[in-house]
Amino acid sequence: MKKYEAYLIDLDGTMYRGSERIEDAVHFIEALNKKKIPHLFVTNNSSRRPEQIAEKLNGMDIPAENKQVYTSSMAAAQYISEEQPEATVYAIGEEGLFYELDQAGLKLTEKKADYVVIGIDRDISYEKLTKACLNVRDGARFLSTNADVAIPTERGMVPGNGAITSVITISTGIAPVFVGKPEAVIMEQAIKTLGYPKEKVLMVGDNYHTDILAGMDAGLDTLMVFTGVTSKEDLNGYDRKPTYTTATLLDWIKYI
Repeated sequence: MKKYEAYLIDLDGTMYRGSERIEDAVHFIEALNKKKIPHLFVTNNSSRRPEQIAEKLNGMDIPAENKQVYTSSMAAAQYISEEQPEATVYAIGEEGLFYELDQAGLKLTEKKADYVVIGIDRDISYEKLTKACLNVRDGARFLSTNADVAIPTERGMVPGNGAITSVITISTGIAPVFVGKPEAVIMEQAIKTLGYPKEKVLMVGDNYHTDILAGMDAGLDTLMVFTGVTSKEDLNGYDRKPTYTTATLLDWIKYI
């Protein structure tokens, strides 16, 4: 079994399910820490800052530092700043997105923006969408943190960021660059942050259509754990397979 020098790790379904931790995740992260193996928690969540996500993990006794969290907002800000460091941005989103744009030194504007970037916004309004459409029609590059059209909540499935993004696409006829999983962009940016060659990094996740496809499309080896969205039976129906599968992360510890 190949040994990996760094890991990219999904959160929901891999480390926890909603507000409930997955017990084996604690032992898995402790094993990585014991062997001093670098890892990043990679999430499509654009609404929270890294320290807020790390706080949730630590509250579940899953050890995490702020610098070990990589969000779709971070990937979007990094993507823009690498393409155009002095770019102006019109953004729709919540605290996490605006925080990362500020950290990257990008300037916010409402008119003649170089980029429009969309994250989940639970206070979305017609005026916000109007400004986004006008900027895109005026030539702004169009980015979205993820394509999730629906997200699970205690109330049931509710509109996700992909649903908000689709309004702008339908109105303008212009499709965005999606940054989050399953697109490879967030993987590429996370790999840069880790600083390890792809062949030495393993992507771990529970969702074939986001975590595993993102890892494969980025050229990474992948580990699917059957503690979340995708079951072993589901996987049988897909032509492309993850490099490895495991019932729980506890079973993987011996290969670390």
